[in-house]
Amino acid sequence: MASRSAFERPALHALQVMIEAYGDASRLRLQEAPLAPPAAGEVRIRHTAIGVNFVDIYHRTGVYPLPALPAVLGVEAAGVVEAVGPGVDPSYGGQRVAYAGLPVGSYASARNIPANSVLALPEDIEDDAIASLLLRGMTAHMLFSCVYRVQAGDTILVHAAAGGLGLVLVQWAKALGARVIGTVGSAAKAEFARQQGLDEAVLYREQDFVAAVQRLTAGRGVDFAIDGIGGQILKRTLEAIRPFGTIASIGQVAGEPGPIDLSLLGPARSVALARPSVFRFMSDSARYREGARATIERLRSGLKANVEMVLPLGQAGEAQRRLEAGETSGTMLLRP
Repeated sequence: MASRSAFERPALHALQVMIEAYGDASRLRLQEAPLAPPAAGEVRIRHTAIGVNFVDIYHRTGVYPLPALPAVLGVEAAGVVEAVGPGVDPSYGGQRVAYAGLPVGSYASARNIPANSVLALPEDIEDDAIASLLLRGMTAHMLFSCVYRVQAGDTILVHAAAGGLGLVLVQWAKALGARVIGTVGSAAKAEFARQQGLDEAVLYREQDFVAAVQRLTAGRGVDFAIDGIGGQILKRTLEAIRPFGTIASIGQVAGEPGPIDLSLLGPARSVALARPSVFRFMSDSARYREGARATIERLRSGLKANVEMVLPLGQAGEAQRRLEAGETSGTMLLRP
């Protein structure tokens, strides 16, 4: 075990990607800033891999306002503990760790973070894999265990099935024995998603996805639908759910759907609509660690990270631009 003194470090400088005002990707700035020694209850992590998530774009644009500006973006990373603050077990020093969730700040070469937020990594879990999957894995665990308990034989609809989260949801649902229908934007993305286990791909630019779902389910509808698109897609997805089925709204890439009339949910359809937040889920420490364990176990049993691209930290704006434009299949990482 390392002694405490071995991991007490003075202040240093870290590279950070931050915003001073909400806006497009041009708002992101790479800067070098002083990083104080970790405070009581904190550790300092030297990042090795930083996850890029759509929520980072929501934070950048102000769709999900941050507590204060300027702010360093990012909610997920892996790395090594290189310093511990007062009151922290010195055995943390030198450990490989990962974390996901608030507060923002992972778009940095190093940061200080509460020690109770970090997760020690087993030797068989790679930094790149966990940094690209931890938040998405926790989201899948939340959706399939808390929002709707998926069972073998269920039919699931996943929008944007070839995206970073979509591919995790597809693989996770298949591991639970579900049949998965997914909407995708191109034939290439459809083929890629099928390689990850997708049963049926619907090219939403060419097909009416509601009609396709009804055809694929013999008019029954799906048991559970997951929509991260929002806008009118959410309202249309209500038409693809079986009676007493469930839809989870987890994003609004296409904008807010606006007020939803309860008559759209029933009595004719009798559909349950959920608006779950993975950050609220992770705010409970027991659930946070439960979700992390579930993600690690899925990785061990074959969940693929599908890291499509690794960009330098200074190209965070380009990573967000590609994600926002729907140019990616799988996940992206930033490398400090």
